[in-house]
Amino acid sequence: MQNRYLINGKSEGCLTPFDRGFAYGDGVFRTLRVKDGTAIGWSRHYLKLRDDCNAIGIVCPSEDILLSDMALLFEDGGNGVIKIIVTRGESARGYAVPALAQPNRAILRSDLPSYPEKNFTEGVSLHLCRLRLAAQPLLAGIKHLNRLENVLARMEWNDPAITDGLLLDQSGNVIECTMSNVFMRHGNRLSTPDLRHCGVSGLTRERILEIAPGLEFECAIATFNLDTLLGADEVVICNSLIGVWQVRQLDEHRWQAGMLAKQLQNLLNE
Repeated sequence: MQNRYLINGKSEGCLTPFDRGFAYGDGVFRTLRVKDGTAIGWSRHYLKLRDDCNAIGIVCPSEDILLSDMALLFEDGGNGVIKIIVTRGESARGYAVPALAQPNRAILRSDLPSYPEKNFTEGVSLHLCRLRLAAQPLLAGIKHLNRLENVLARMEWNDPAITDGLLLDQSGNVIECTMSNVFMRHGNRLSTPDLRHCGVSGLTRERILEIAPGLEFECAIATFNLDTLLGADEVVICNSLIGVWQVRQLDEHRWQAGMLAKQLQNLLNE
C-alpha cells in the first residue's frame, strides 16, 4: 500500500511554505497503530494531542474532525499507522504569532513497520548517543515538530543490528531513546526517567506506569545516570508501535535475558 494523506480533510490538499510547521517546527504530532480500521488507544492519544496543542497555544482540531479524517483513510478497514500533525498555520516571515492563526492538520496513513521477530523474542541492542539533549522545561514531554536532536542522534549509527539510540541530558542523566521511552528494573522497583526538563512522554510509558503495579512492581519516575541504568536487572524500551522490547545490549554492556518485556506486553494487551 502506498502512503496516503489528507491535508485539512482533502486528499488533494497542500501546505504552503508559509506554514509555521514547515518554517519553524511550530506544531505537534502523534503516531498510533490502526487495527481493522480502528485507532488503538484513540481516546488517550487524542487527549495527549489536545494537551500538547494547549501547551504551545494551538487550537486542537476536534475529535470528530480527526475521526472523520481517519475513517476516510481507513475506509477499507485495514491495518496500518496513522500520524497526525497539527501546525499553528500560516504567517508572514518572522517568529511573531499571528493573532488569528488558523491551524492546519495533516493525517498520514502508512503501512505497519516490519520489525524483526527477534526484537520481540530475543531483545534489542542500543547505541549510546554522543548527542546530549538540551533542557527546555516549557517543551518537555511534548511531541512537538522540532525533532532535530533526534534526527542528529539517529545519524550516529547505520548498523542494522542496532535498534535505537539511548539519549542522555547535559548532566549525563538517562532521558529516553530516539524513538522510544526507557524503563529499568532493580528488584521489584520499576523506574523511568524524569522528563520535566526534556524528552517526550509517550502514551505507552504512561500506561506502563499505571499497570505495572499489577505485577507487584513499585513504580517510580526518577533522575538517574548511565551507571545506574547499567546496574539494572533489566531494561526495556517502549512506544505505541513496538509495544515493549527487552534491551539486551548497550554498546559493550550486556544484560541477561529476562521476562519484563513479555510481562508488560501481556498487561498492555489485556
